[in-house]
Order: sequence, then C-alpha cells, then structure tokens
Amino acid sequence: MKTSLLAAAALLALGQTAFAHGIESAIDPSKPAAFDITSASATTDGRLSTFMMEVAGEAGSVKPEATGKLQGAKVAAYVWPTGFDPSAVGFAEKSGILALAITAHPDFDDTPLFDENGDGDPANDGADWHSHWVVLGKDDGCGAGLKVLDVSPGIDLLPPTAPMLPLALDSPGMSPSLKGKVAKITVPVKGSEGVSFDAVTAELQVNAEGKAPLLCVTGVHDVASGDLTLPGKIMKQ
Repeated sequence: MKTSLLAAAALLALGQTAFAHGIESAIDPSKPAAFDITSASATTDGRLSTFMMEVAGEAGSVKPEATGKLQGAKVAAYVWPTGFDPSAVGFAEKSGILALAITAHPDFDDTPLFDENGDGDPANDGADWHSHWVVLGKDDGCGAGLKVLDVSPGIDLLPPTAPMLPLALDSPGMSPSLKGKVAKITVPVKGSEGVSFDAVTAELQVNAEGKAPLLCVTGVHDVASGDLTLPGKIMKQ
C-alpha cells in the first residue's frame, strides 16, 4: 500500500512538472475567440520540435481581407517567441528575438519555394496558413513597438530557404495544422530541450509606403504569459 501511494505521488509530481512548463491563459471574452489563447506548449524528440497553442474559438477561422496590393497589406499570425539565438536557424547571431509563426496574408506570397495549395503555382499561396521563422526587434515606429527586422539580402546573413525579401524572415516550408481550437507546427531545430518560449496572437502590416520599418506588429490580440516573459519550456517527449 505504501509503495503504491509513493508511486502515485511520484507520477503526480511528474505530471505537475510537465504541466508547469506549458502556459495557461484565462479566456477573455473581449478578445476575438480565434486569437484568445487558453494554453500553449512545446515538445521535442531531439530533432523535431512541435509548438502548440489552443484558443477559445476556431484556430485559423479569421484571416485578413484582401486589399489587392502589397503596400499596407495585413497579416494575421499565431506566434511563438523563443529563447533560441537567431543563429540556430541561420540568421545573424544575437540579432533579435527568434520567433516561429503561422501566418496568413491574401495580398502577397512570401514562400516562393513552396506550393502550399498544390495548384502548381508556387507564387499564389499567401492566403493559406503557412510557416515562418522571423527575427523580431523593437521599433517605436510600429503600433505594438515590434517589427520583423529589416535586412539587406546578400549582405545580412539569412537561412537558405529565406525568400530574399528585405526582412529577417525564413520560409522553411513546414506545413502547420489548424484544426478545431488548436494551432500547431513541427519544425526541425536542434538543442531545443529546455529552451524558453511564449505564445502570441497578433496582427502585422506592411508599410504603406514600402519603406522601413517594412513589416510592423501593429496589434497584439493576446500573450499567453500576459507579459512576454517566455515562461514556457520546451519539454523532451
């Protein structure tokens, strides 16, 4: 009997430890349900890492309306800011906050190497949900005080699958899953066990004049931690 109780206590403790490395967030009826984060977690098998967030409504059910032009185009995003150095995926070392994002934007396609909708044209897929690594930096000129870093392709270090835009943005071609309340993405990245993360839902917008800052975070729907302290930890599967 004593052994059984000890075993049960040990299992409970393990469960609490694993749970503690995810993030929980209370439902807020004032926020759009599709972007109101209720929980977030991340796991790794040593080679692949899976990032997940659950929302109060249907994940991916809301996308920006098309305007027909790149300038001023809006972007909807489910984002996991991380404690990885940007060099982990091929950007310049210590250049900013490395974040993994699932985005949709009907006015432009920034994944020229991949044909997400399978129609044979790799240049018309921006409206479908797709994945990016981005490097974020502070900029008071942006509505939410953050931007995707402006860079010079061919001069600044970028990953081999970057679309060669003047942004610290990579298009790794990993397909996200948005089903029910869950948004999820699996990507290859080494050394991720124990790395910190957070979860954010946000709106971005391309500069209407086509100049830097080119892609601003203009509004934040929700931050899982409440204060972007990256309290989550990537757990070994």
